[in-house]
Amino acid sequence: MADNSSRNGNNPDAVVVNVRDDIAIDVSVPIWQKLLAEVLGTYFMMFAGCGAVVVNLDNEKVVTHPGISVVWGLVVMVLVYTLGHISGAHFNPAVTIAHASIKRFPLKEVPLYIVAQVIGSLLASGTLRLVFDGKESQFIGTIPAGSDLQACVIEFIITFYLMFVVSGVATDNRAIGELAGLAVGSTVCLNVLFAGPITGASMNPARSLGPAIMYNEYKSIWIYMACPILGAVAGTWVYHFIRYTNKPLREITKSASFLKGGSGAK
Repeated sequence: MADNSSRNGNNPDAVVVNVRDDIAIDVSVPIWQKLLAEVLGTYFMMFAGCGAVVVNLDNEKVVTHPGISVVWGLVVMVLVYTLGHISGAHFNPAVTIAHASIKRFPLKEVPLYIVAQVIGSLLASGTLRLVFDGKESQFIGTIPAGSDLQACVIEFIITFYLMFVVSGVATDNRAIGELAGLAVGSTVCLNVLFAGPITGASMNPARSLGPAIMYNEYKSIWIYMACPILGAVAGTWVYHFIRYTNKPLREITKSASFLKGGSGAK
């Protein structure tokens, strides 16, 4: 969900790894490694998050809704730190499309990333279906508790919020990049905590599509395909608009972080 690696202008597959403040190493990541990272990342995210859902349903709500929210937030945080430097840790077609819409991600790689994310979601959903008995009451997908309009608005807003945070902490050189995983994971946790009972708090077309296919349950699936994408694109464009500055990058990064002891812009 975060794109916390700086890209080299001449090579779209180059990731800049900062070893120290004065040293940077260009590491070229092959596309197959990125796609494998997206498959694995989406798989583990879905397995943990949806696994918490099915365990909760199968064991008299032992995990509880706040517990499910924490699981989603923690798994996203861990995976951002684990795979962010390889693939950007999208795990979400809405995030990939949003990054591509402002040219922070190669357009040609968008279909490949989306396929990888859906494959990861399908594999995780299939694993959970095999491990547990797969009764209808244990459906791990997302279905609106209220009207379709209500669900559409909420999914748009919470995905807007998520992508706004991702854009701020993971793509802006003025932000504290080391805290990207914590900020993104916390946002996911917060969104699931309050929106989960209403829409399932998908924020991710792959998260809803995988279980829908595996359990053959497509009720209101269009909401979870369209609204997160619209919300993510809107969120990244709004942040892109307010982040604009004419100051040179050197001046911005010198005084960007209050944790780095900066004295502020002059």
